[in-house]
Amino acid sequence: MSGHSKWTQIKHQKGSEDKKRGKLFSILSKRISIASRADKNPKTNQALQTAIDKARAVNMPGATIDRAIKRGAGELQGHGEISEVIYEAYAPGAVQLIVTTTTDNRNRTTANLRRLITDSGGSLSGSGSVLWNFIRDGDRYTPTTIQSVDDDTGRKIEELVAALREDEDVEEVYTNLL
Repeated sequence: MSGHSKWTQIKHQKGSEDKKRGKLFSILSKRISIASRADKNPKTNQALQTAIDKARAVNMPGATIDRAIKRGAGELQGHGEISEVIYEAYAPGAVQLIVTTTTDNRNRTTANLRRLITDSGGSLSGSGSVLWNFIRDGDRYTPTTIQSVDDDTGRKIEELVAALREDEDVEEVYTNLL
């Protein structure tokens, strides 16, 4: 039977797993870089130590961790500074979105998010237009008021959130959807 070889199955599974690991390593690397800005010594920088522990928990290579620390400390030439940016938006049905990102190029990230959100019928909004409805709980945002929508709009929002999470700079997406 053609197309049913064991190697083909392994190749597709490995490709899928490698893609997920790559995205996770990218996110953790950015967190390490951001934490290492203040102090690159994990013994004196608790945020950096926590980020390194999370990276080691998912078997991130030591060389990748070291490179992320050097990048955050500004020791690597030719790399842009990584910054955390929070975007606020309205999805279809006036559902509020908060998109947390870590990026080395704000213009690229803003353009990507604007395209994804407007293609789904939403709009990127200004600072403070959505954040007032959310409370920050550590690293998470919890909505103070919940909104419900019909099934069709709910599917559009689920597709939008999935598309946003596929972007390499997006860390998390929060909504006030029920």
